[in-house]
Amino acid sequence: MNNKKRSLLKFSELVVAVRGNVLPYSGNEEIVFTSVATDSRNVIPGALFVPLIGEFQDGHRYIPEALKNGASIVFIAESEYVKNTEAYKDLAYAKHTAFITVPNTLAALQNAASAYVRQFQNLIRIGITGSSGKTTTKEIAAAILRQKYRVVCNEGNLNSETGLPLSVFKIGADTEIGLFEMGMNRRNEIGEIAAVLRPQYAVITNIGTAHIGILGSRQNIADEKKKIFSYIDNHGAAFIPAKDDFAEFLASGVNGRIVYYGTDPSDAAVCGIRFIKDKGIEGTVFSVDGIEITLSLPGKYNYSNAVAAVSLARCLGVDPIQIKKGIECIKPLTGRGKISYISLDGRTLTLFEDCYNANPDSLSKTLEFCASIPGRKIFVLGDMLELGAASREAHGATIKLASEFLEKTGGMLILVGNEMKTAAESGILPAAVDVVSFALHDDGTITSIVELIYKSALDGDFILLKGSHGIGLERVAARLEENFHG
Repeated sequence: MNNKKRSLLKFSELVVAVRGNVLPYSGNEEIVFTSVATDSRNVIPGALFVPLIGEFQDGHRYIPEALKNGASIVFIAESEYVKNTEAYKDLAYAKHTAFITVPNTLAALQNAASAYVRQFQNLIRIGITGSSGKTTTKEIAAAILRQKYRVVCNEGNLNSETGLPLSVFKIGADTEIGLFEMGMNRRNEIGEIAAVLRPQYAVITNIGTAHIGILGSRQNIADEKKKIFSYIDNHGAAFIPAKDDFAEFLASGVNGRIVYYGTDPSDAAVCGIRFIKDKGIEGTVFSVDGIEITLSLPGKYNYSNAVAAVSLARCLGVDPIQIKKGIECIKPLTGRGKISYISLDGRTLTLFEDCYNANPDSLSKTLEFCASIPGRKIFVLGDMLELGAASREAHGATIKLASEFLEKTGGMLILVGNEMKTAAESGILPAAVDVVSFALHDDGTITSIVELIYKSALDGDFILLKGSHGIGLERVAARLEENFHG
C-alpha cells in the first residue's frame, strides 16, 4: 500500500460513515484509499472496491480480481460475510488489504461519498434533475460556470444511485463548484443521492412521463423530483420551470429563493434573457442584458435548457460576456441533437441523431421541432422503454403525432421495436403515410433500415433517429456516416 498519498477519507472516518466493522488484517500502516470503484476492472492500486449486489450479478465474486489489481480497502455486505465468514477472515489476514463489513454495500458507497463531500465546507453544491433535458442543462451550465469557477460535474449521465456517489469523489481541494445531474428509475432514488450531495442550488427541468411505468403517475414523479430541493437553505435557490403544471407544487415548502424560468418573454426576462431568432437546425439566437448569444443546439427544448442554465449562472454572479463565451463553445453531446450531413449517390440528407433517450414528452418536442424544418422527412422512431401500463397508449399517441406531421411534409415513418410495431398495427394510420415497422432491434434490423433509407431517401430529406438508448438507433447513424458520410 502507498501511504504517501493523501487518502480521500481518513480510514477511521470511513468506518464510522459506513457503520462498518473492520476484519483483522496483517498490515499495520495507515490505510489509505485514493480512488473508488464498483467494477473490479477499474480498480487501481490504492482503490476502495465496493462490490454491489444486483439482480443478475453479485460483485463479491470479483473481489479476487480487485485484490489482484491493488485494492487497499474492500467492503463486504454483512449477509455475504455471514455465509463465508472464515474465507473472508483468512483472505483479510493474508492480504495487505482492509476488509470492512457493512449492512449494505450500496448504502455504504453513498454514505462514504456523503462524508467525502462534507469535507469541502466552501464548495458550492448544485443538483439538476428532470424528466428530460437534465444532461444537456448540466453540460450548458458547466460550460458557463467554468468561465468563472473551477467546476467538477458527472461525466456523461453518471447520475444514478451509483453514478453520482462515484462522481463526487472527483471533487478536489481546488474545486469551487460541484455540479451534478441526478436521475432516477425507482422510488426514492433522488432522495438518496440528494442526501449525498445536499445541493444548495437545484434545477428541475420539467415533470414529464419518463419512468412513469415505475413511479405510476406524474404526481409521484413530481414528489420524487422535488426531493432535490430538500437541502436548500435560506442562502440557496430552487430553479423551477414557470409553465410546468407542477410548478406551484414544486415551489411549496422550499426554504431558499425560488426562481421561475422559461422561454416565454415574461419568464425569460426575469434573468435579463430575450429571445431573438430561431435558426432551425442551426440553433437559437438570444441575448442576456443585450449581449447577443448563439446556442448551436437546435430546438425550443434546448433553448429552454439554456434558459435554465443561464438563470442558475446569473444567480451565481456569472456576467453576460462569460455566459456568451460558455454557451458558444458548446457542441452537441453524443446521441443528443447531433446534426450531420450524408451523401447518397448525389443526394444530400440531413441526419438528426437524438437517440440517447426517449419518453413521450421528449419525443413529442423533438417531432414538433423536426416538423418545423422545411422539406420531406424520414422519422425512425424506436420504442420508449419503462412506460409500464401507459406504454401502449403512449406509443400510439406518438405514432399518430408523427403521422400527422408526415401527412403535411411527406416522407416515411420507420418504427423499431415491439411496442412501436404493436401500437402501429392496432391503430389507424393515414393512407398517405408510408409506414414500415420492425419488431426487433437487432443488427439485422439496423441493416434493413440503412438499406431502406438508401433506396427511399430523396435529395434534401431530413432524417430523425429517436428512441430509448436500449434500442440502439445510434447504430443507424454510425452505419450511414461510415458508408455515406458527406
